[in-house]
Amino acid sequence: MTEYEKMKAGLCYRFDAEILEKMYRGHELADAFNQTAARDGKTRTELLLKLLDAPEDICIEPPFHCDFGENIHVGHHFFANFGCIILDGADVTIGDRVLFGPNVSIYTAEHVTNAERRAAGDQFTRPVTIGDDTWIGGSAVILSGVTIGSRSVVAAGSVVVHDVPDDVLVAGNPARVIKKL
Repeated sequence: MTEYEKMKAGLCYRFDAEILEKMYRGHELADAFNQTAARDGKTRTELLLKLLDAPEDICIEPPFHCDFGENIHVGHHFFANFGCIILDGADVTIGDRVLFGPNVSIYTAEHVTNAERRAAGDQFTRPVTIGDDTWIGGSAVILSGVTIGSRSVVAAGSVVVHDVPDDVLVAGNPARVIKKL
């Protein structure tokens, strides 16, 4: 297995030339997207379609940052406000009609807790999944391995460390269920 294949499989991996090359491609496309004029929707859409696995009916407001882009799978009518960050070493799957407030961050990457292994560069990833019709409030952070259910709401500023069921409002750090919707 290559280091990239290990990364995608959630196994312990270390950065190598292949991973860096794929990451540079993602960064370059995101940088180009972030430099587009506000009125140039056609160019923005073209760049997003090169960067992400997404339909044409999505809207992301710059700046947008990701590691690879190719591991981000987005459904129809997705909207992300300014300042979205998605570290997509593992797959990030976002359903239809999902809304992100400003500065939402998703992190699939983790470092090992053993200091010696961490110093040697060992790390791993876990996928993130967000169901249909979900709203993630501004400055929320979604950590690796989390699944957020359909029709749920993550309150602004929350840090989601555990799975979220369908049809609930979660808030806090760590996020917890506040009420059923």
